[in-house]
Amino acid sequence: MDNEITISTWLFVLLTVLSLGLLIDRILLPGVRWYFRRKVNRVINEVNKRLDIEVRPFQLTKRQVQIDKLVFDEKVHQAVIDYAKEHDMPREVAQSYAYRYAREIVPSFNAYIYFRFGYWLSRGIARLLYRIRVGYFDHDSLGNISPDDTVVFVMNHRSNMDYILVSFLVAEKTALSYAVGEWARVWPLQTLIRSMGAFFVRRNSGNPLYRTVLERYVHMATHAGVCQAVFLEGGLSKDGATRPPRLGFIDYMLRSYQPDNDRDIVFVPVGINYDRVVEDRTLTRKLDESAEKRSLWFVIRTSAGFIFKHLLLSQRNRWRRFGYASVNFGESVSAKQYCKKSEMVFSQLDHDERFVEVEKLVNQLMGTIESVIPVLPVPLMCRVLLQYEDKWLGELELKKLASEEIDKLRSAQAPISITANAYEGVLNSALDMLIARGLVEEDNGLYRASAESMPVVRYYANSIAVWDKAAADSDQD
Repeated sequence: MDNEITISTWLFVLLTVLSLGLLIDRILLPGVRWYFRRKVNRVINEVNKRLDIEVRPFQLTKRQVQIDKLVFDEKVHQAVIDYAKEHDMPREVAQSYAYRYAREIVPSFNAYIYFRFGYWLSRGIARLLYRIRVGYFDHDSLGNISPDDTVVFVMNHRSNMDYILVSFLVAEKTALSYAVGEWARVWPLQTLIRSMGAFFVRRNSGNPLYRTVLERYVHMATHAGVCQAVFLEGGLSKDGATRPPRLGFIDYMLRSYQPDNDRDIVFVPVGINYDRVVEDRTLTRKLDESAEKRSLWFVIRTSAGFIFKHLLLSQRNRWRRFGYASVNFGESVSAKQYCKKSEMVFSQLDHDERFVEVEKLVNQLMGTIESVIPVLPVPLMCRVLLQYEDKWLGELELKKLASEEIDKLRSAQAPISITANAYEGVLNSALDMLIARGLVEEDNGLYRASAESMPVVRYYANSIAVWDKAAADSDQD
Protein backbone atom coordinates (compact mmCIF):
# COMPACT_ATOMS: atom_id res chain seq x y z
CA MET A 1 0.00 0.00 0.00
CA ASP A 2 1.49 3.38 -1.03
CA ASN A 3 1.64 5.86 1.92
CA GLU A 4 3.12 8.77 -0.05
CA ILE A 5 1.08 11.95 -0.59
CA THR A 6 1.96 14.20 -3.48
CA ILE A 7 1.07 17.89 -3.38
CA SER A 8 1.74 20.75 -5.74
CA THR A 9 4.82 22.90 -5.26
CA TRP A 10 2.75 26.08 -4.80
CA LEU A 11 0.73 24.41 -2.03
CA PHE A 12 3.91 23.23 -0.29
CA VAL A 13 5.35 26.75 -0.43
CA LEU A 14 2.09 28.21 0.91
CA LEU A 15 1.97 25.74 3.82
CA THR A 16 5.62 26.43 4.63
CA VAL A 17 5.06 30.21 4.68
CA LEU A 18 1.95 29.83 6.85
CA SER A 19 3.83 27.56 9.26
CA LEU A 20 6.69 30.03 9.52
CA GLY A 21 4.24 32.87 10.08
CA LEU A 22 2.51 30.90 12.83
CA LEU A 23 5.87 30.06 14.42
CA ILE A 24 6.92 33.75 14.40
CA ASP A 25 3.54 35.00 15.64
CA ARG A 26 3.00 32.46 18.43
CA ILE A 27 6.52 31.71 19.64
CA LEU A 28 9.19 34.17 18.45
CA LEU A 29 7.30 37.51 18.69
CA PRO A 30 5.98 36.92 22.24
CA GLY A 31 9.53 36.09 23.30
CA VAL A 32 10.93 39.23 21.67
CA ARG A 33 8.17 41.37 23.22
CA TRP A 34 8.84 39.86 26.64
CA TYR A 35 12.57 40.55 26.28
CA PHE A 36 12.14 44.22 25.35
CA ARG A 37 9.35 44.74 27.90
CA ARG A 38 11.71 43.41 30.56
CA LYS A 39 14.44 45.88 29.49
CA VAL A 40 11.94 48.77 29.45
CA ASN A 41 10.65 47.89 32.94
CA ARG A 42 14.22 47.71 34.21
CA VAL A 43 14.93 51.19 32.81
CA ILE A 44 11.71 52.57 34.36
CA ASN A 45 12.60 51.16 37.78
CA GLU A 46 16.10 52.56 37.50
CA VAL A 47 15.22 56.09 36.37
CA ASN A 48 12.30 56.48 38.77
CA LYS A 49 14.77 56.14 41.66
CA ARG A 50 16.74 59.19 40.51
CA LEU A 51 14.09 61.36 38.83
CA ASP A 52 12.59 64.22 40.82
CA ILE A 53 9.28 63.53 39.07
CA GLU A 54 8.65 59.89 38.19
CA VAL A 55 7.38 58.63 34.85
CA ARG A 56 3.59 58.69 35.19
CA PRO A 57 1.45 55.54 34.81
CA PHE A 58 -0.45 57.40 32.07
CA GLN A 59 2.71 57.48 29.96
CA LEU A 60 3.19 53.73 30.38
CA THR A 61 -0.38 52.83 29.42
CA LYS A 62 -0.67 51.03 26.09
CA ARG A 63 -1.22 53.46 23.25
CA GLN A 64 -4.35 51.69 22.01
CA VAL A 65 -5.91 51.97 25.47
CA GLN A 66 -5.23 55.73 25.49
CA ILE A 67 -6.71 56.09 22.01
CA ASP A 68 -9.88 54.23 22.99
CA LYS A 69 -10.22 56.24 26.18
CA LEU A 70 -9.84 59.47 24.22
CA VAL A 71 -12.27 58.53 21.45
CA PHE A 72 -14.97 57.51 23.94
CA ASP A 73 -14.45 60.52 26.20
CA GLU A 74 -17.79 62.15 27.00
CA LYS A 75 -16.90 65.52 25.46
CA VAL A 76 -15.40 63.93 22.37
CA HIS A 77 -18.54 61.80 21.98
CA GLN A 78 -20.70 64.94 22.11
CA ALA A 79 -18.41 66.66 19.61
CA VAL A 80 -18.84 63.68 17.27
CA ILE A 81 -22.64 64.01 17.46
CA ASP A 82 -22.47 67.77 16.81
CA TYR A 83 -20.03 67.33 13.94
CA ALA A 84 -22.21 64.66 12.30
CA LYS A 85 -25.28 66.89 12.51
CA GLU A 86 -23.45 69.96 11.23
CA HIS A 87 -22.03 68.13 8.21
CA ASP A 88 -25.08 65.92 7.61
CA MET A 89 -23.17 62.66 7.81
CA PRO A 90 -23.66 59.33 9.63
CA ARG A 91 -22.37 59.34 13.20
CA GLU A 92 -20.10 56.39 12.38
CA VAL A 93 -18.25 58.49 9.80
CA ALA A 94 -17.72 61.32 12.29
CA GLN A 95 -16.58 58.73 14.85
CA SER A 96 -14.02 57.42 12.37
CA TYR A 97 -12.64 60.96 11.99
CA ALA A 98 -12.30 61.27 15.78
CA TYR A 99 -10.51 57.90 15.86
CA ARG A 100 -8.12 59.03 13.12
CA TYR A 101 -7.38 62.29 14.99
CA ALA A 102 -6.77 60.36 18.22
CA ARG A 103 -4.31 58.00 16.47
CA GLU A 104 -2.57 61.04 15.01
CA ILE A 105 -2.21 62.79 18.38
CA VAL A 106 -1.57 60.10 21.01
CA PRO A 107 2.15 59.27 21.47
CA SER A 108 3.67 55.87 22.24
CA PHE A 109 6.16 56.70 25.00
CA ASN A 110 9.03 54.26 25.34
CA ALA A 111 11.16 54.79 28.45
CA TYR A 112 14.08 52.80 27.02
CA ILE A 113 14.25 54.94 23.86
CA TYR A 114 13.77 58.18 25.83
CA PHE A 115 16.36 57.62 28.58
CA ARG A 116 18.85 55.44 26.73
CA PHE A 117 18.83 56.54 23.09
CA GLY A 118 17.09 59.96 23.28
CA TYR A 119 19.11 61.31 26.19
CA TRP A 120 22.39 60.09 24.66
CA LEU A 121 21.52 61.61 21.27
CA SER A 122 20.30 64.98 22.59
CA ARG A 123 23.28 65.34 24.92
CA GLY A 124 25.71 64.48 22.10
CA ILE A 125 24.15 66.91 19.61
CA ALA A 126 23.81 69.74 22.13
CA ARG A 127 27.39 69.48 23.34
CA LEU A 128 28.75 69.02 19.82
CA LEU A 129 27.14 72.20 18.52
CA TYR A 130 27.19 74.54 21.54
CA ARG A 131 28.73 75.50 24.83
CA ILE A 132 25.80 74.95 27.18
CA ARG A 133 25.00 77.42 29.95
CA VAL A 134 22.15 76.98 32.47
CA GLY A 135 20.87 79.52 34.99
CA TYR A 136 18.26 79.40 37.78
CA PHE A 137 16.55 82.55 38.99
CA ASP A 138 14.44 81.00 41.71
CA HIS A 139 15.96 77.87 43.24
CA ASP A 140 13.49 77.89 46.12
CA SER A 141 10.28 77.71 44.08
CA LEU A 142 11.74 75.09 41.73
CA GLY A 143 13.00 73.03 44.63
CA ASN A 144 9.63 73.16 46.38
CA ILE A 145 7.69 71.62 43.49
CA SER A 146 5.98 68.47 44.72
CA PRO A 147 6.67 65.21 42.83
CA ASP A 148 2.89 64.85 42.52
CA ASP A 149 2.43 68.18 40.71
CA THR A 150 1.98 68.54 36.98
CA VAL A 151 4.98 70.56 35.80
CA VAL A 152 4.61 72.56 32.58
CA PHE A 153 7.73 74.24 31.15
CA VAL A 154 6.61 77.32 29.19
CA MET A 155 9.26 78.83 26.93
CA ASN A 156 10.11 81.03 23.97
CA HIS A 157 10.79 79.28 20.66
CA ARG A 158 14.07 80.16 18.94
CA SER A 159 15.03 77.00 17.08
CA ASN A 160 14.09 73.38 16.53
CA MET A 161 17.15 72.72 18.68
CA ASP A 162 14.97 73.83 21.63
CA TYR A 163 13.41 70.36 21.76
CA ILE A 164 16.80 68.69 22.04
CA LEU A 165 18.37 71.23 24.37
CA VAL A 166 15.62 71.36 27.00
CA SER A 167 15.01 67.59 26.90
CA PHE A 168 18.69 67.02 27.59
CA LEU A 169 18.83 69.58 30.42
CA VAL A 170 15.80 68.25 32.33
CA ALA A 171 16.36 64.54 31.63
CA GLU A 172 17.81 64.10 35.12
CA LYS A 173 14.59 65.47 36.63
CA THR A 174 11.71 64.18 34.49
CA ALA A 175 10.51 62.99 31.08
CA LEU A 176 9.02 65.76 28.92
CA SER A 177 6.10 65.59 26.50
CA TYR A 178 6.15 68.09 23.63
CA ALA A 179 3.61 69.23 21.08
CA VAL A 180 5.29 68.90 17.68
CA GLY A 181 4.12 70.45 14.41
CA GLU A 182 3.19 68.57 11.25
CA TRP A 183 6.66 69.15 9.78
CA ALA A 184 7.89 66.12 11.74
CA ARG A 185 5.24 63.71 10.45
CA VAL A 186 7.58 61.88 8.10
CA TRP A 187 8.81 58.31 8.39
CA PRO A 188 10.86 57.27 10.33
CA LEU A 189 11.13 60.55 12.28
CA GLN A 190 7.51 60.46 13.46
CA THR A 191 8.00 57.00 14.99
CA LEU A 192 11.02 58.17 16.96
CA ILE A 193 9.25 61.37 18.08
CA ARG A 194 6.20 59.42 19.29
CA SER A 195 8.48 57.05 21.19
CA MET A 196 9.97 60.08 22.93
CA GLY A 197 6.49 60.95 24.27
CA ALA A 198 5.77 63.87 21.91
CA PHE A 199 2.42 64.32 20.23
CA PHE A 200 1.61 65.86 16.87
CA VAL A 201 -0.50 68.99 16.48
CA ARG A 202 -2.09 70.58 13.43
CA ARG A 203 -1.34 74.26 13.76
CA ASN A 204 -4.24 76.67 13.23
CA SER A 205 -6.76 73.91 12.58
CA GLY A 206 -10.31 75.23 12.47
CA ASN A 207 -11.87 71.77 12.66
CA PRO A 208 -13.98 71.76 15.89
CA LEU A 209 -13.89 67.98 16.18
CA TYR A 210 -10.10 67.89 15.89
CA ARG A 211 -9.73 70.71 18.43
CA THR A 212 -11.96 68.83 20.89
CA VAL A 213 -9.92 65.63 20.55
CA LEU A 214 -6.70 67.60 21.04
CA GLU A 215 -8.13 69.48 24.01
CA ARG A 216 -9.24 66.29 25.74
CA TYR A 217 -5.86 64.64 25.21
CA VAL A 218 -4.06 67.64 26.73
CA HIS A 219 -6.53 67.58 29.62
CA MET A 220 -6.01 63.84 30.18
CA ALA A 221 -2.22 64.17 30.17
CA THR A 222 -2.25 67.21 32.46
CA HIS A 223 -4.73 65.61 34.85
CA ALA A 224 -2.50 62.51 34.99
CA GLY A 225 0.55 64.58 35.96
CA VAL A 226 2.52 64.24 32.71
CA CYS A 227 5.30 66.86 32.55
CA GLN A 228 4.95 68.94 29.41
CA ALA A 229 6.81 71.63 27.49
CA VAL A 230 4.84 74.37 25.72
CA PHE A 231 6.13 77.06 23.38
CA LEU A 232 3.85 79.96 24.23
CA GLU A 233 4.55 81.72 20.92
CA GLY A 234 3.10 78.77 19.02
CA GLY A 235 5.95 78.71 16.48
CA LEU A 236 9.45 79.88 15.66
CA SER A 237 10.22 83.59 15.74
CA LYS A 238 11.01 84.79 12.21
CA ASP A 239 12.48 88.17 13.16
CA GLY A 240 14.18 87.13 16.41
CA ALA A 241 11.80 89.04 18.69
CA THR A 242 9.34 87.20 20.91
CA ARG A 243 5.94 86.74 19.30
CA PRO A 244 2.59 87.43 20.99
CA PRO A 245 1.68 84.39 23.12
CA ARG A 246 -0.96 81.89 22.08
CA LEU A 247 -3.58 80.91 24.63
CA GLY A 248 -4.76 77.54 23.31
CA PHE A 249 -2.69 74.99 25.21
CA ILE A 250 -2.83 76.78 28.54
CA ASP A 251 -6.60 77.12 28.12
CA TYR A 252 -6.87 73.36 27.41
CA MET A 253 -5.06 72.67 30.67
CA LEU A 254 -7.16 75.04 32.77
CA ARG A 255 -10.69 75.03 31.36
CA SER A 256 -11.67 71.92 33.38
CA TYR A 257 -9.24 72.53 36.24
CA GLN A 258 -10.57 72.11 39.80
CA PRO A 259 -7.97 73.58 42.19
CA ASP A 260 -9.57 71.96 45.26
CA ASN A 261 -9.60 68.45 43.79
CA ASP A 262 -7.00 68.22 41.02
CA ARG A 263 -3.24 68.06 41.44
CA ASP A 264 -1.47 71.40 41.19
CA ILE A 265 -0.25 72.62 37.80
CA VAL A 266 3.09 74.40 38.13
CA PHE A 267 4.22 76.56 35.22
CA VAL A 268 8.00 76.99 34.96
CA PRO A 269 9.07 79.86 32.62
CA VAL A 270 12.14 79.08 30.51
CA GLY A 271 14.15 81.57 28.45
CA ILE A 272 16.32 80.23 25.59
CA ASN A 273 18.88 81.96 23.39
CA TYR A 274 21.70 81.01 21.03
CA ASP A 275 24.81 82.60 19.59
CA ARG A 276 23.85 80.88 16.37
CA VAL A 277 20.46 79.53 15.33
CA VAL A 278 20.91 76.93 12.62
CA GLU A 279 17.74 78.04 10.79
CA ASP A 280 18.39 81.81 11.04
CA ARG A 281 18.64 82.53 7.30
CA THR A 282 15.63 80.35 6.51
CA LEU A 283 13.53 82.11 9.13
CA THR A 284 14.50 85.65 8.12
CA ARG A 285 13.93 84.80 4.46
CA LYS A 286 10.27 84.14 5.24
CA LEU A 287 9.92 87.83 6.10
CA ASP A 288 10.61 88.70 2.46
CA GLU A 289 7.30 88.21 0.62
CA SER A 290 9.03 88.56 -2.75
CA ALA A 291 11.53 85.76 -2.01
CA GLU A 292 11.18 82.76 -4.31
CA LYS A 293 9.91 79.63 -2.61
CA ARG A 294 12.65 77.03 -2.43
CA SER A 295 12.06 73.47 -3.54
CA LEU A 296 12.31 70.40 -1.34
CA TRP A 297 15.35 69.31 -3.34
CA PHE A 298 17.08 72.64 -2.57
CA VAL A 299 16.39 72.20 1.16
CA ILE A 300 17.71 68.62 1.14
CA ARG A 301 20.80 69.55 -0.90
CA THR A 302 21.62 72.57 1.28
CA SER A 303 21.11 70.65 4.53
CA ALA A 304 23.29 67.78 3.31
CA GLY A 305 26.00 70.24 2.23
CA PHE A 306 25.88 71.99 5.61
CA ILE A 307 26.27 68.69 7.50
CA PHE A 308 29.04 67.43 5.18
CA LYS A 309 30.98 70.69 5.48
CA HIS A 310 31.02 70.61 9.27
CA LEU A 311 31.80 66.89 9.40
CA LEU A 312 34.79 67.62 7.16
CA LEU A 313 35.90 70.44 9.44
CA SER A 314 35.68 68.12 12.45
CA GLN A 315 37.90 65.58 10.70
CA ARG A 316 40.48 68.30 10.04
CA ASN A 317 40.30 69.47 13.67
CA ARG A 318 39.03 72.87 12.49
CA TRP A 319 35.55 72.44 13.95
CA ARG A 320 34.32 75.31 16.04
CA ARG A 321 31.11 75.10 17.96
CA PHE A 322 28.34 77.59 17.30
CA GLY A 323 29.08 79.62 20.41
CA TYR A 324 26.82 79.51 23.46
CA ALA A 325 23.38 78.00 23.90
CA SER A 326 21.90 79.23 27.14
CA VAL A 327 18.79 78.29 29.12
CA ASN A 328 17.46 80.17 32.14
CA PHE A 329 14.70 78.91 34.44
CA GLY A 330 12.51 81.63 35.95
CA GLU A 331 10.16 81.87 38.92
CA SER A 332 7.46 79.20 38.77
CA VAL A 333 3.72 79.91 39.02
CA SER A 334 1.34 77.56 40.82
CA ALA A 335 -2.14 77.31 39.28
CA LYS A 336 -3.68 76.64 42.71
CA GLN A 337 -2.05 79.68 44.28
CA TYR A 338 -2.88 81.81 41.24
CA CYS A 339 -6.58 80.85 41.47
CA LYS A 340 -6.57 81.49 45.20
CA LYS A 341 -4.93 84.89 44.81
CA SER A 342 -7.27 85.87 41.97
CA GLU A 343 -10.29 84.45 43.81
CA MET A 344 -11.61 82.60 40.78
CA VAL A 345 -11.75 79.09 39.28
CA PHE A 346 -11.17 78.77 35.54
CA SER A 347 -13.66 75.91 35.13
CA GLN A 348 -16.47 78.03 36.61
CA LEU A 349 -16.08 80.87 34.08
CA ASP A 350 -17.86 81.11 30.75
CA HIS A 351 -15.85 81.11 27.52
CA ASP A 352 -15.17 84.84 27.24
CA GLU A 353 -14.42 85.37 30.95
CA ARG A 354 -12.13 82.37 31.00
CA PHE A 355 -10.12 83.60 28.02
CA VAL A 356 -9.65 86.98 29.68
CA GLU A 357 -8.24 85.29 32.80
CA VAL A 358 -6.11 82.85 30.79
CA GLU A 359 -4.69 85.78 28.83
CA LYS A 360 -3.71 87.52 32.07
CA LEU A 361 -1.88 84.41 33.26
CA VAL A 362 -0.18 83.79 29.90
CA ASN A 363 0.97 87.42 29.67
CA GLN A 364 2.45 87.11 33.16
CA LEU A 365 4.29 83.94 32.14
CA MET A 366 5.48 85.55 28.89
CA GLY A 367 6.78 88.54 30.81
CA THR A 368 8.82 86.25 33.06
CA ILE A 369 10.16 84.34 30.04
CA GLU A 370 11.31 87.58 28.41
CA SER A 371 13.01 88.68 31.64
CA VAL A 372 15.16 85.52 31.75
CA ILE A 373 16.08 85.20 28.04
CA PRO A 374 19.89 85.07 28.20
CA VAL A 375 21.99 87.92 26.82
CA LEU A 376 24.73 86.22 24.78
CA PRO A 377 27.84 87.60 23.02
CA VAL A 378 26.65 87.36 19.39
CA PRO A 379 23.24 89.01 20.00
CA LEU A 380 25.07 91.65 22.03
CA MET A 381 27.56 92.36 19.24
CA CYS A 382 24.72 92.44 16.68
CA ARG A 383 22.91 94.94 18.90
CA VAL A 384 25.92 97.28 18.72
CA LEU A 385 26.38 96.77 14.96
CA LEU A 386 22.70 97.58 14.41
CA GLN A 387 22.96 100.80 16.42
CA TYR A 388 25.87 101.90 14.21
CA GLU A 389 24.86 100.19 10.97
CA ASP A 390 26.02 103.06 8.72
CA LYS A 391 29.34 103.60 10.47
CA TRP A 392 32.66 101.76 10.14
CA LEU A 393 34.09 100.88 13.56
CA GLY A 394 37.49 99.62 14.66
CA GLU A 395 37.83 96.41 16.65
CA LEU A 396 38.71 98.18 19.90
CA GLU A 397 35.83 100.63 19.49
CA LEU A 398 33.39 97.79 18.79
CA LYS A 399 34.46 95.92 21.91
CA LYS A 400 34.37 99.11 23.99
CA LEU A 401 30.79 99.83 22.86
CA ALA A 402 29.81 96.22 23.54
CA SER A 403 31.34 96.38 27.02
CA GLU A 404 29.39 99.55 27.76
CA GLU A 405 26.22 97.83 26.52
CA ILE A 406 26.88 94.93 28.89
CA ASP A 407 27.16 97.34 31.82
CA LYS A 408 23.88 99.07 30.83
CA LEU A 409 22.03 95.78 30.51
CA ARG A 410 23.45 94.49 33.77
CA SER A 411 22.26 97.67 35.51
CA ALA A 412 18.80 96.97 34.07
CA GLN A 413 18.92 93.48 35.71
CA ALA A 414 19.28 91.66 32.39
CA PRO A 415 20.47 88.02 32.69
CA ILE A 416 24.14 88.26 31.67
CA SER A 417 26.63 85.63 32.78
CA ILE A 418 29.68 87.24 31.11
CA THR A 419 32.23 88.17 33.77
CA ALA A 420 34.29 91.36 33.48
CA ASN A 421 37.59 89.53 32.96
CA ALA A 422 36.05 87.48 30.12
CA TYR A 423 34.86 90.47 28.04
CA GLU A 424 37.90 90.48 25.76
CA GLY A 425 37.91 86.80 24.80
CA VAL A 426 34.14 86.44 24.54
CA LEU A 427 33.66 89.52 22.35
CA ASN A 428 36.62 88.52 20.14
CA SER A 429 35.03 85.12 19.54
CA ALA A 430 31.65 86.71 18.76
CA LEU A 431 33.19 89.10 16.23
CA ASP A 432 35.21 86.29 14.61
CA MET A 433 32.05 84.20 14.28
CA LEU A 434 30.15 87.05 12.60
CA ILE A 435 33.03 87.71 10.18
CA ALA A 436 33.35 84.01 9.32
CA ARG A 437 29.65 83.83 8.50
CA GLY A 438 29.78 86.92 6.29
CA LEU A 439 27.49 88.92 8.57
CA VAL A 440 30.20 91.52 9.14
CA GLU A 441 32.40 93.02 6.43
CA GLU A 442 35.94 94.32 7.00
CA ASP A 443 37.85 97.16 5.31
CA ASN A 444 41.35 98.10 6.50
CA GLY A 445 40.71 97.04 10.07
CA LEU A 446 37.27 98.63 10.23
CA TYR A 447 34.03 96.70 10.55
CA ARG A 448 30.31 97.09 9.96
CA ALA A 449 27.34 94.84 9.39
CA SER A 450 27.01 93.56 5.84
CA ALA A 451 24.05 95.19 4.04
CA GLU A 452 22.98 91.84 2.53
CA SER A 453 23.02 90.18 5.95
CA MET A 454 21.24 92.96 7.83
CA PRO A 455 18.04 90.86 8.37
CA VAL A 456 20.10 88.18 10.12
CA VAL A 457 21.99 90.76 12.23
CA ARG A 458 18.65 92.31 13.21
CA TYR A 459 17.32 88.81 14.00
CA TYR A 460 19.99 88.28 16.68
CA ALA A 461 19.76 91.83 18.05
CA ASN A 462 15.98 91.40 18.41
CA SER A 463 16.44 88.42 20.72
CA ILE A 464 17.45 90.85 23.49
CA ALA A 465 15.45 93.86 22.26
CA VAL A 466 13.08 93.42 25.20
CA TRP A 467 15.74 95.24 27.28
CA ASP A 468 15.85 98.34 25.06
CA LYS A 469 13.59 100.47 27.26
CA ALA A 470 15.07 99.17 30.54
CA ALA A 471 18.61 99.87 29.33
CA ALA A 472 17.63 103.37 28.19
CA ASP A 473 16.03 104.12 31.56
CA SER A 474 19.11 102.81 33.35
CA ASP A 475 21.33 104.99 31.14
CA GLN A 476 19.29 108.10 32.04
CA ASP A 477 19.59 107.34 35.75
